[in-house]
Amino acid sequence: MPFLLPVAVVGFIASVVQIGFQIHTEAMDLKFNKLNPISGMKRFVSLKSMVELGKSIIKILIVGSIAYLLVKSEMQEFPLLIHQEVGQILVFIARVALKVCFFVCLALVVLAVIDYVYQRWQHEQDLKMTKQEVKDELKQTYGDPKVKARIRGVQMEMARRRMMEAVSEADAVITNPTHLAIALKFDAREMIAPRVLAKGSGHIAQRIREVATDHQITIVEEKPLAQAMFKMVDIGEYIPAELYRAVAEVLAYVYRLKGMYGTA
Repeated sequence: MPFLLPVAVVGFIASVVQIGFQIHTEAMDLKFNKLNPISGMKRFVSLKSMVELGKSIIKILIVGSIAYLLVKSEMQEFPLLIHQEVGQILVFIARVALKVCFFVCLALVVLAVIDYVYQRWQHEQDLKMTKQEVKDELKQTYGDPKVKARIRGVQMEMARRRMMEAVSEADAVITNPTHLAIALKFDAREMIAPRVLAKGSGHIAQRIREVATDHQITIVEEKPLAQAMFKMVDIGEYIPAELYRAVAEVLAYVYRLKGMYGTA
């Protein structure tokens, strides 16, 4: 009792500190699947069970070593006990037992603290998701990235087609001359200012020029104006006031070429 009771108390306290005081009656329910020897063997040979077995062996070795060394240090007193009275022998046994109990309990407290830190770390690791689980959760929450990318690609392609169709209605296309292209339209009866119908760089700029050529739309090379409009104006927006003069000169030139300057 002097030895086992403190051990039981320390073990109980360590369990309460780690997970709190909990009573689970379902653990006592009769479940026939627990009697399955195959599943039982799987639990025995799992990584977690091997770790727990290793921890238990280490604890037994540490506690046993402490008890053995303490008793061994008192063995020189054993031969003298034959000359002692019963009361003195009981006092000696009690003293050795309490000494062993104290140091064993102290070792168990240290082991409990170490085990608590390990269990906390293991619990946090178990809560973490694998890369595949993260991918699956992202798919369930936000949808498959591949499908979304495909949808965005289709949407961009449709928007590009609509933009190219709008180029045929432009009054002029301003270029950089080859890197940028901006299609403009102005109708004094409906618009407060010239509006950008399409714009693009690289391959898209080349396609805008090709569509403009096919529909006989005047292409004007104005590098500074093309660069400024490409940066400042989005598709469907009116040009800003600071570009009115430059754009007006371009449109006037276009209207002259079309023989419309007098009515523009």
